[in-house]
Amino acid sequence: MTARGQLIACPKCKAVLGTEFFNQAWMACPSCASELRVEVYPALFREEVSTPAAPIMMEGEASCFYHPEKKAAVVCDGCGRFLCTLCDVDLDGQHLCPACLQAGQTKGKIAKLQNSRTRHDRIALSIAILPLIIFWLTIITAPIALYYAIRHWNSPTTIVPNWRRSNMIFAIVFASLEVAGWIALITYWAVS
Repeated sequence: MTARGQLIACPKCKAVLGTEFFNQAWMACPSCASELRVEVYPALFREEVSTPAAPIMMEGEASCFYHPEKKAAVVCDGCGRFLCTLCDVDLDGQHLCPACLQAGQTKGKIAKLQNSRTRHDRIALSIAILPLIIFWLTIITAPIALYYAIRHWNSPTTIVPNWRRSNMIFAIVFASLEVAGWIALITYWAVS
């Protein structure tokens, strides 16, 4: 039995497994002896700390716009609606209702709420490498890739932590080599 009363069972024989199986190496099920590994997040043992919305206590108190039977705790900073603790979305100290949060996400008006970012590293690398298929395009794309990589060197990285500065470095190196190659080729043609 876990902290929240949930049981973890063997997927094969449905026998209840004890906490000694949690986050260990592969172990044999005590009932069916099948090899299994149980990965459990620490949140499974964490006590619930959410605050339920308080019911309206007295006549005349403000109620939640979305839950009229619940007592209002805060006012939405976007539209001014009264909100209970269930409906309140605290976004960097600003209290928003679900409708304002949705509208801000749709219209892009909430700066702190981002759904995506441009992968400048991949764009610069693509501009530097893909035109190598048709070599003559590199006379135009190499300086563009070099400029783009340097211009967006300090741009915000992705939300997903797989952004690598090495992509920008490769883009700068490839673009620099292409520019140097074109300079050498044009110099060779001019001298001959």
